[in-house]
Amino acid sequence: MSELKDKEEQYSTFLQYKEKEEKPENKLIITLRLIFIAFFMVAITACAMYIISNYDNAEAIIREIIEKKNPTAAKPDLTPSKFNFKMLNRYQNILLLGVDSNGPNTLPFSGVRSDTMMILNIDTRGKSVNAISIPRDSKVYIAEDHGVQKINAAYAFGGIDLTKKTIEETLGIKIHNYIIVNAEGVRQLIDAIGGVPIYIDQRMKYDDYSAKLHINFDKGEYVLNGAEAEEYLRFRKDFMGDIGRVHRQQKFIKALMEKVKSPDTMKKIPEVLKIASLYTRTDLNLYQMSQYAALARDIDLNKVEFVTLPGSPNKKGIISYWILNPDKTQQVINRLIYRQKTQLSVNQISVGIMYPRSKEMDALNIREQLKTLGYDVDCSGRSSNITESQIIGYNTQLTSDDIKYMQKNIQDISHFKFVHSPVRNYCNTSDVVITLKKDED
Repeated sequence: MSELKDKEEQYSTFLQYKEKEEKPENKLIITLRLIFIAFFMVAITACAMYIISNYDNAEAIIREIIEKKNPTAAKPDLTPSKFNFKMLNRYQNILLLGVDSNGPNTLPFSGVRSDTMMILNIDTRGKSVNAISIPRDSKVYIAEDHGVQKINAAYAFGGIDLTKKTIEETLGIKIHNYIIVNAEGVRQLIDAIGGVPIYIDQRMKYDDYSAKLHINFDKGEYVLNGAEAEEYLRFRKDFMGDIGRVHRQQKFIKALMEKVKSPDTMKKIPEVLKIASLYTRTDLNLYQMSQYAALARDIDLNKVEFVTLPGSPNKKGIISYWILNPDKTQQVINRLIYRQKTQLSVNQISVGIMYPRSKEMDALNIREQLKTLGYDVDCSGRSSNITESQIIGYNTQLTSDDIKYMQKNIQDISHFKFVHSPVRNYCNTSDVVITLKKDED
């Protein structure tokens, strides 16, 4: 009882930080949580571009599919908002919700579980996107007196409405729109666009006979179809564990979005539109989708910032929770949702460097350049388990602008990917850690 009381007090404290200004599981869903961002952008862009060029035909396709699948269902209103050139509000929060599948010949959005939650914050003027992933095991108060539960229980209790309300009350934000995606749709999308090119940077071998999962990739270049993408994204049997899997998901998203830009993919827009109409649900109307499509064309994928709500794992008996850190979670909300500027000065950022033996001279060179710029290099060491050269941010106040300054002045790391990590794998005190992988054999 005392432990439960402590947790309740912790969440009571967390809720006080809210902003006052604004009013046996399916492993595919768990491992594809970041892919829903790409699915959303693809579906919205494809739908809108096709609608703009041929609205009448697009409407007919959607109506035909809906009536064929469920002839008794009420027909949705597909009429776009009145076109009066009024743009969307400056900042929009879109909830992306991934739901499980009960198998073939079942309703895709009925009697299913939500295992993926992500918030896209879109700056319609600055044309930038921030993405916040909400761990499915986050322990929160479910709205409307449902008590303390994992946050993914909200969908089971009250569908999308209760889910939105719980997130809004927990994080102190406004959810403007939602997109719900079924897992089967992600798999079909990848197949529809002809697969996704990806470079696999390590040997990946794993067999789970009970889950009928068999992963077997050598290092090298691949074009992954839907089933292979599932295997690639479910793999976690390496040194980085779940964090390595998250990084692979982010890498896959960017590769997917690059594929979508190709002329060959644009020819497949009608097929993508059909998949989206079957495997997504949204309260966005066609006019809103066309506006987002226009924005999507100008968004630099390298500037999309991905952050997972920070916290720590906690186990109560056989139940595992993710306990959100109130202070750090609020920092993430303030920076990525409310767009508060928190750029740190160089002397406020401590840096660590991890490297294999073969990269020791490179690491020493980077260290000296960092110290010359005024950074506090408080950690360095060797590791033989590094699979990617990148910059890992552990301080939730770090922004991409902080890292850009570092990369601009140190040529050796100018091309490194910057990722936020909610779990620390390197250096106990560093705000940011630079990792160097060994050269290819």
